[in-house]
Amino acid sequence: MSSSSTTTLPLCTNKFLSSSFTTNNSSFLSKPSQLFLHGRRNQSFKVSCNANNNVGEHDKNLDAIDRRNVLLGLGGLYGAANLAPLASASPIPPPDLKSCGVAHVKEGVDVSYSCCPPVPDDIDSVPYYKFPPMTKLRIRPPAHAADEEYVAKYQLATSRMRELDKDSFDPLGFKQQANIHCAYCNGAYKVGGKELQVHFSWLFFPFHRWYLYFYERILGSLINDPTFALPYWNWDHPKGMRIPPMFDREGSSLYDDKRNQNHRNGTIIDLGHFGKEVDTPQLQIMTNNLTLMYRQMVTNAPCPSQFFGAAYPLGAEPSPGMGTIENIPHTPVHIWTGDKPRQKNGENMGNFYSAGLDPIFYCHHANVDRMWDEWKLIGGKRRDLSNKDWLNSEFFFYDENRNPYRVKVRDCLDSKKMGFSYAPMPTPWRNFKPIRKTTTGKVNTASIAPVTKVFPLAKLDRAISFSITRPASSRTTQEKNEQEEILTFKKIAYDDTQYVRFDVFLNVDKTVNADELDKAEFAGSYTSLPHVHGNNTNHATSVTFTLAITELLEDIGLEDEDTIAVTLVPKVGGEGVSIESVEIKLEDC
Repeated sequence: MSSSSTTTLPLCTNKFLSSSFTTNNSSFLSKPSQLFLHGRRNQSFKVSCNANNNVGEHDKNLDAIDRRNVLLGLGGLYGAANLAPLASASPIPPPDLKSCGVAHVKEGVDVSYSCCPPVPDDIDSVPYYKFPPMTKLRIRPPAHAADEEYVAKYQLATSRMRELDKDSFDPLGFKQQANIHCAYCNGAYKVGGKELQVHFSWLFFPFHRWYLYFYERILGSLINDPTFALPYWNWDHPKGMRIPPMFDREGSSLYDDKRNQNHRNGTIIDLGHFGKEVDTPQLQIMTNNLTLMYRQMVTNAPCPSQFFGAAYPLGAEPSPGMGTIENIPHTPVHIWTGDKPRQKNGENMGNFYSAGLDPIFYCHHANVDRMWDEWKLIGGKRRDLSNKDWLNSEFFFYDENRNPYRVKVRDCLDSKKMGFSYAPMPTPWRNFKPIRKTTTGKVNTASIAPVTKVFPLAKLDRAISFSITRPASSRTTQEKNEQEEILTFKKIAYDDTQYVRFDVFLNVDKTVNADELDKAEFAGSYTSLPHVHGNNTNHATSVTFTLAITELLEDIGLEDEDTIAVTLVPKVGGEGVSIESVEIKLEDC
């Protein structure tokens, strides 16, 4: 579909109510709680808009090789919630578009424009999406390796999408596309009487896959190229650990001036970035990055529940707990790219409501999505969830022809069936298991306070160590295959408008050098991007954080120990972090 043949949606200016909002209850969405204005330009498409909102601006894997050579040879330096199963759980339905309301930057601060999409008059009969016929896969390339012909096409498609913003209600416009993330992530939607949040749960991966799918097809339609594919920001490979050059050209449609200016011009990205710069050599940053990738993809995600995040069926409180990749590197990349030094709320990439206003957002999430495929290729028990509440959860999107559709999670599990795949790149993190040990033997746990004496912890304002008893030791290989040993931090509470990160180490004390993560004792990290959580009015969020530690205990020789030492090192926001309790338990994969 060419841009010249598209139909532009009308502005909502007529002062009468659409009859479709005053008839029987919808089996798709609940009854509206607000009134809507109705406008019409033609009979082929009708929309309604919320009058109460302010509208405006809105692999190949590498063989085992020398670790330093991985860094220097492949990339070199630049130029060289605690959710219990519900008794009557059911899948999350599509959001209630009719009662879409004001989105929030944070509690008490509203987004200054409406993030709600146009509402089709025939919303009660919105169909399920069916994949169109496909002749060849769209191949998503690594952004750093894209040639000028590709970059020119991408710039042209994005320019045309931006031009569609002249009609602020065109669902294909750049700002309307960005608003999808704002509405789903900043409190505009409700489901089951509760705020809908697609982050911090098992909805994270499928929502963003569907989001990028339609965004990509829209771009292709605007340049009459059905084979056009989004690039992916290859931050898991040393060659891609910087802002891709195509996004760093001022004046380009792919450039966004609300980025951290200190992170331009080939600056190496910190995949564990927590809002503050670290005085660490570039080689160490890349080493830390590959270590983090190994931990998040391999060590800490042997089972679907760790990778995808906590269960989030209808009726549950939002944000029950995020999976490994959503935690790191997804969140730190947002923080690192956003313009926190100059923008109060870290806009654009550094805040959910504004992230989609930076074109690099879609490139970032393409690589996040790629990690879903890469994770399953690792093997073991790494597979998609089979829970029906996950498989049958639904979202709402417009396609490239401005037609509204419902989509299900179950239909996005195979990217190739959706018509796209990723150009292969090596994944050096697969061979980057931390092997360097800080300590020899076992730390004297008798000299460290037991977990019951340390928790509940009122604030994590300094590094703390504690000893904790394991539920079982000296487990057999079969027992390990059947159950994963999980270090669980219960009810981590903090101000959800602030950046938060703390690191976790085993078998070290609080003098550990936490700037060097390539240690066998490094277990993982917790991070949080500022966001609005649920219906709280005090900014407080409460989540459960888990780390799979079976492999880690093997690597540091603690399999036969009944008690181990754990050390927490705050990086940012720790003074506002409290933790109710910590335990180790065995869980089925």
